Amino acid sequence: MIVGDYAYRIWRYAAFAGAAAIFFGASWFIVTTLPPRELVMATGAEGGANYELGIRYRDILAKDGVKLQLRPTAGSLDNLRYLIDPTSQVSVGFIQGGTATRKKAPELESLGTVFYEPLWLFRRAGIGEGAQGLRGRRLSIGPEGSGGRALAKQVLERTRLDSVVSELSGFPPQAAAEKLIAGDIDAAFIVTAWESPVVQSLLHATGIELSTAQRADAFVAIYPYLHKLMLPAGVIDLLANRPPNDVVLLAPKASLAVRADLHPALQYLLLNAAVEIHSPPGIFQKAGEFPAAEAIDIPLSQEAQRFYKAGRPFLQGYLPFWAATLVEKLLVVFVPLVALLFPAFKLLPQSYDWMMQLRIRRLYDEIRLIESEMQAQGVKIDLGALNTKLDLIDQRANHLQLPNVYASSLYTLRSHIDLVRTRLAALT
Repeated sequence: MIVGDYAYRIWRYAAFAGAAAIFFGASWFIVTTLPPRELVMATGAEGGANYELGIRYRDILAKDGVKLQLRPTAGSLDNLRYLIDPTSQVSVGFIQGGTATRKKAPELESLGTVFYEPLWLFRRAGIGEGAQGLRGRRLSIGPEGSGGRALAKQVLERTRLDSVVSELSGFPPQAAAEKLIAGDIDAAFIVTAWESPVVQSLLHATGIELSTAQRADAFVAIYPYLHKLMLPAGVIDLLANRPPNDVVLLAPKASLAVRADLHPALQYLLLNAAVEIHSPPGIFQKAGEFPAAEAIDIPLSQEAQRFYKAGRPFLQGYLPFWAATLVEKLLVVFVPLVALLFPAFKLLPQSYDWMMQLRIRRLYDEIRLIESEMQAQGVKIDLGALNTKLDLIDQRANHLQLPNVYASSLYTLRSHIDLVRTRLAALT
């Protein structure tokens, strides 16, 4: 019985150890799959509108304990290059519409469009509108790596303006504005938001005028990622009536792009920040227009699709970000685990009991065979042989090692053996 009790205890300890190992493994999985606490965002040039937006994202994410590092870049193409490169550590960035494709960037997903980036053409007063105004002029189209340069080149090539300007340069927006005001260049294409300090300074600069986009509807038809915007007359200065006429602008939308492997919880955190930053009304958009569930160049992530359909996860509305994330992980991992393990642990004791009872039942089966022989042989019964069999069964019963919980069953077995032995003795 001592060995049986020992085996029973070993089995119980093994079961508890197995359960502990499973739950430890589940806990380790939860801890290692929690979202990182640091994130790198590709924005644009320091001081530009996109970089300033990055600062707002950084401040909002900091409230939830996530450190957002900003990576200044030349523009959208630079952002795209960083996002595609897994060694850059950049996981999120602004991508201008028309600069990426799913084929070129299969590892990227979108959290939606977040704002318009108008194509501004500022020129020195008096040089005139259109192709004739730019003939023989010095024109800046933005630096290499910027989405503005790529869009400006498309406009120049489509309208053949690239063949009439005398000099093309690639100054960053701030430098282009300074040179335009100083008279070092005659015009500048700049792609950035209305709120950009560069745009605001040029709109109010003396001797600088804003050109209206020629044949804007045709461009929108040719390039589906472009949109036609209207800057109303007088919106800059009603008293001075600046601009004096409505100005038509072409504008792509900027998307908030992420690497597809970015943790889902961080995607929701970015989407929450995007709503706070981009949903108010602006000069070109209505309240709630952004962020929008639009996949211009790259597909929406699954988390973004769920966000736009149902809002942020339930627990994030009631718990701090990290607490909500941890509870969600616990529910996802432990609830199914408990549902799977509970029947298993309920079945294990039953299985063990069945094996112990089986050892006793086998001896009972042999006793029944002796009883059957007693009934079948009658007066011809070989009492010596049956007694020998019964003695062997009794010896095996005495050596049967079972836990104490089965003592009553073993006692009943021995009583049955004694009863059969008594019946055999009565036949002599």
